[in-house]
Amino acid sequence: MTAKPAAAAARATVYGYPRQGQNRELKKAIEGFWKGRVTADALRATAAELRRTNWRQLAEAGVHEVPTGDFSYYDHVLDTSVMLGAVPERHREAVATDPFGGYFAMARGTQDVAPLEMTKWFDTNYHYLVPELGPDTVFTADPSQQVAEVKEALALGLDARPVLVGPITYLLLAKPAPGVAADFQPLTLLDRILPVYAEVLAALKAAGAEWVQLDEPALVQDRTPADLNAVARAYRDLGALTDRSKLLVASYFGRLGEALQVLAASPVEGLALDFTEAGSANLKDLGAVGGLPGKRLVAGVVNGRNIWINDYQKSLTTLGTLLGLADRVDVAASCSLLHVPIDVAAERDIDPQVRRWLAFARQKAAEISVLARGLAQGTDSIAPELAANRADLASRAGSALTHDPAVRTRTAAITGTDGRRAQPYPERAAAQRAHLGLPLLPTTTIGSFPQTDELRVARADLRAGRIDVAGYEQRIKEEIGEVISFQEKTGIDVLVHGEPERNDMVQYFAEQLTGYLATRHGWVQSYGTRYVRPPILAGDISRPEPMTVRWTSYAQSLTSKPVKGMLTGPVTMLAWSFVRDDQPLGNTARQVALALRDEVNDLEAAGTSVIQVDEPALRETLPLRSDDHADYLAWATESFRLTVSGVRPDTQIHTHMCYAEFGDIVRAIDDLDADVISLEAARSHMQVARELAAHDYPREAGPGIWDIHSPRIPSTREAASLLRRGLAAIPAERLWVNPDCGLKTRGWTETRASLENLVAAAREVRADLSAHTS
Repeated sequence: MTAKPAAAAARATVYGYPRQGQNRELKKAIEGFWKGRVTADALRATAAELRRTNWRQLAEAGVHEVPTGDFSYYDHVLDTSVMLGAVPERHREAVATDPFGGYFAMARGTQDVAPLEMTKWFDTNYHYLVPELGPDTVFTADPSQQVAEVKEALALGLDARPVLVGPITYLLLAKPAPGVAADFQPLTLLDRILPVYAEVLAALKAAGAEWVQLDEPALVQDRTPADLNAVARAYRDLGALTDRSKLLVASYFGRLGEALQVLAASPVEGLALDFTEAGSANLKDLGAVGGLPGKRLVAGVVNGRNIWINDYQKSLTTLGTLLGLADRVDVAASCSLLHVPIDVAAERDIDPQVRRWLAFARQKAAEISVLARGLAQGTDSIAPELAANRADLASRAGSALTHDPAVRTRTAAITGTDGRRAQPYPERAAAQRAHLGLPLLPTTTIGSFPQTDELRVARADLRAGRIDVAGYEQRIKEEIGEVISFQEKTGIDVLVHGEPERNDMVQYFAEQLTGYLATRHGWVQSYGTRYVRPPILAGDISRPEPMTVRWTSYAQSLTSKPVKGMLTGPVTMLAWSFVRDDQPLGNTARQVALALRDEVNDLEAAGTSVIQVDEPALRETLPLRSDDHADYLAWATESFRLTVSGVRPDTQIHTHMCYAEFGDIVRAIDDLDADVISLEAARSHMQVARELAAHDYPREAGPGIWDIHSPRIPSTREAASLLRRGLAAIPAERLWVNPDCGLKTRGWTETRASLENLVAAAREVRADLSAHTS
């Protein structure tokens, strides 16, 4: 049956695009600027060329309306703070003196001034910089960046739509500024911030923008009646403005829920909804509110967060249903394409047939264009594309890569006792104290040490054949020796081997497990200039041979102190990969857990007494709606326990989490049954330690006292001050001393000084405790 064309020609659009460039040109230019090798003008020129390239790629793919304002030198939420004049007091002088340098100081800090706190953007691995607001915050409009970018796009002859973080989401993401009462609610500033948004909207209209997009992803979370009243007031007032462009309010990452009716009744001209993450729910809710008569609906039917090709027939069915629910239906990705790599065509190492299953940003733009054409002109107009899409979907479904009978048999045999350690925590803790003999306030690091230029060159030389495996492994041994020697001299109690052989904490394991695919150019922004290459979890998972035992055992041979075995946990292996979408996540997590369980058991058999299984993604993967939390946390915590439950009671299991809000998952952290947990705490001033105490967390914990995402070196006094804050919440016999996170992105100079200060702080506080008890 041939689908009829839409009454009004559907248009293709996206909400955002990867910023970095195909070869990470932005990262290189920014880091060159920080090091003084690139001028500010040269950096701006690089950024402008990247924006032009992005817009041309989108236009060539058939996207009718391109986004502006989605580009950022560091973070779009930080850009919003600048646009609104919400610069923290401690950074105002730097921003006034040098706006560019001050912008990066807010993101990274300086030796004398702390940066803004950083945390995860909803349930993604992107990190944003948290706005700091208080009752005395004064907002002032500075739309210069947004105006300049829309003018750039319009000058190229493109139809451009500025994209801004909406006022409700901005305020809900904010935290009380230092010195402000902890119970201050930034949303109370709504009436103060709306006139500033009005100024920005007027400036964008004057610049030639027909539409402006206001992103409100916070509305897909559970919202209170007061929140919804604020939404109604905000969009009543913004919609009533006369000097503005048309407004498109965009939600993504899930079901809009109660906010849909509020926005549908508002005077804004358009809504953008996600029809992938919660497609059936949004579709049902849209029908329940009577649709969007007289409004534009932008339908996110192409998944903007994963890399599998779209099912054209399924999407066209959804789009066809939507035609009767809005005045105009346009086609988009479900969210910004920031969360996927740029171009799958560059991945020449992936089998060509498998590559046809994948869609990165450029391919997703083309998919959106095809769907818009099919909706506007009928399915006959895209018959060849539909046939090819059906063939590619069938190829993936029938591939041997996606089904391993042995893995499925083993997973099906899991029992309840497989996911629990045989001894309760108090018995294990006593056995571990006797076995390890650690001092009060033991010191350790999180795992990685600086990845030096020499290590990167050695890795590149091995790939290029300039050195052989023996030469490369000798370089790794030398690096491990240096790391162990430094830690011993510094006085660290539980050592790590530094992970010099690892390119990434997920990719390293993915490359050694069956069922995963690796990319060469699949870079995705995590924060600032930190980019990762998420592997592709395409099939059933197993471990052919040990992955870490050799290097951990080598490091242990160099010292009498315990050396931690370092693994990445099953939830993070899923969350930081592009995970298969053809089976429940819990099933995939159990497969990964069994593969890691084999590794944990082999590490213990080789003499490793402390094993850390990192789960930094446990909180970020938490569903955005509370109704979905229990099911997720059940399989997530089970998969962790399944990974570690086979060890002896005197083997100490650590886990690590960072840069997320942990207060609402403390019970789940307890359910992991890890012996020790280390967590990010420096930027949040030990907030997580207080949260653990409030929930009577019974195990050992190491809230970080060094913010490793900033280049500044904490003094001994500063580290000791944070440690004492930790002691106010966690008893000394259960408190560890460690940085916030791994040290891969730091340089050796700051690492040496910071760890020396960390150990000195631990000794100082130990001495104080000893003096008070003697």
